[in-house]
Amino acid sequence: MGSLANDAIAIARRARSLGARRDRAGAALSLGIVTTFLTLIVVLPLAALVWESKKAGSHGFWAAISSPEAVAALKLTLGASLVVALLNAVLGTITAWVLVRDDFRGKALVNAIIDLPFALPTIVAGLTLLALYGSRSPIGINVAYTRGAVVLALLFVTLPFVVRTVQPVLRELDVEMEAAAASLGASDAVAFRRIVLPNILPGILSGVALALAKAVGEFGSLVIITGNLPYKTEVSSVYIFGRIESGDTPAAAAVAVVLLVISFVLLLTIGVIRHVTTRHDRG
Repeated sequence: MGSLANDAIAIARRARSLGARRDRAGAALSLGIVTTFLTLIVVLPLAALVWESKKAGSHGFWAAISSPEAVAALKLTLGASLVVALLNAVLGTITAWVLVRDDFRGKALVNAIIDLPFALPTIVAGLTLLALYGSRSPIGINVAYTRGAVVLALLFVTLPFVVRTVQPVLRELDVEMEAAAASLGASDAVAFRRIVLPNILPGILSGVALALAKAVGEFGSLVIITGNLPYKTEVSSVYIFGRIESGDTPAAAAVAVVLLVISFVLLLTIGVIRHVTTRHDRG
């Protein structure tokens, strides 16, 4: 009996050892696939972009990013993107709240419309906005070729992000907590600030980060309705495209690198804020 028990223990140990080796091999293979994929799709293109921006030397790099037109385009891009991200944080949260908490006719249609910017080509979005808010606007509103058109176009293409990141959180939120707060005399505003907002804030920040990233790099929807007027309505993506068309690829790459760094810093900042706001949940 003792021999049989020892044999069984030895077999079990070998099986565990074999299973552990298979798990390690599987993990190594998965990590290798992911690393290769990210290297080919992200790391190498970014490295090539940085290399291209250095072709004119450090003096050429600085001249490209400090030119008045490039600086104006960067300022407009970042300013409009931040405004759009803040508007999305507020209006997107309100929209998500209405879609989750309220029942009304046409709710399914509204839900479908929210996702329309995901499916619609951005150049078509720009043409649509121009038809509605251009010089021949059927509603008498003309914002074409103004900075307002930049904000309007970016709002259109970033519409779904905050809505779709906040909706699932609101669905899972226990409404009994709000009812308990109301029974204790808390107003709706206090209940929202103390109970609802802390729970949906990570979703809001995630949506804002996605909207910000989309707005900073948007191109198609802006080409038509903004007119691409230097120092007025020209955003960085359009400026970069213009430099490429002019054959000045190093200057285009230099501005792209600056835009990439600024975008990364903004997204990292939002990520840190989200990490801080959720530290109690992780604890």
